[in-house]
Amino acid sequence: QLQLEESGGGSVQAGGSLRISCVASGRTFSSRAMAWFRQAPGKDREFVSVIPWMGSSIHYSDSVKGRFIISRDNDKNTLYLQMNSLKPEDTAVYYCAASPEYYSGSFSGGYEYDYWGQGTQVTVSS
Repeated sequence: QLQLEESGGGSVQAGGSLRISCVASGRTFSSRAMAWFRQAPGKDREFVSVIPWMGSSIHYSDSVKGRFIISRDNDKNTLYLQMNSLKPEDTAVYYCAASPEYYSGSFSGGYEYDYWGQGTQVTVSS
């Protein structure tokens, strides 16, 4: 079992920055790929970024590439998303997700993940 809890969301003006975090309970955080998804009102859930449990194959959606940075601290069981140059279209609820242990494969569909957090709201005003 793994529980995920996001924090750090809030309101920011366009062009600003925000860092959101996801703390995981349990002892298997380091062996799971971790991802961020987001969902804006009236829209489908959207993949944002993924960081593998091993290696350096980090991926970003085209909409955030060059602006967002995903990272993880396995000692703290924490996943981060540094969001820079924020735009109003980044407004959404952001969710972290954990894959099965030792998973490697597709990563952007959402179905690949076993555990999800409750989400944190990010609002970017123009």
